[in-house]
Amino acid sequence: MPTRRHHPDYKNMNTFPSRRHVVVAAVGAAAWVLLRPALAATDDLAAAVASYAGGATVTPGKVRLDIAELVDNGNVVPITITVDSPMTALDHVKAVAVFNEKNPQRDVVKFTLGARYGKPAVSTRIRLATTQKLVAVAQMSDGSFWSHTVDVIVTLAACIEGDT
Repeated sequence: MPTRRHHPDYKNMNTFPSRRHVVVAAVGAAAWVLLRPALAATDDLAAAVASYAGGATVTPGKVRLDIAELVDNGNVVPITITVDSPMTALDHVKAVAVFNEKNPQRDVVKFTLGARYGKPAVSTRIRLATTQKLVAVAQMSDGSFWSHTVDVIVTLAACIEGDT
């Protein structure tokens, strides 16, 4: 019996994939599996911010999210959000929200403020699942939205639920 290469219909026969094709396919599949969540997380973060703004343009500036750039423990992370506003009846902060990139829920906290609030600053403690971006968004009384984005490195993760 002739071998495959010496068979008269060799060019018309189905050939098995070579080892090289299998390795290339495996590397491509692994890259897709690893990169897909990172790309989806960024899209989810942008979608959460856009949903909060109700389709309005969110402009960088006027908001400052104070958080340590390197967090040792993601279980208790102090944050402070300040907004550049005189807090008068005509010009004040109506609301402040913080969104994250990789926690199980995208919205971390939402505050409602008003002209009588006094100082446009809020503080709290949050949990962070892993290294990620945080976005603070402030809604002003004139309907504009302002934001500040911070990258945070977390060495000991918190709130792990399935895939993060």
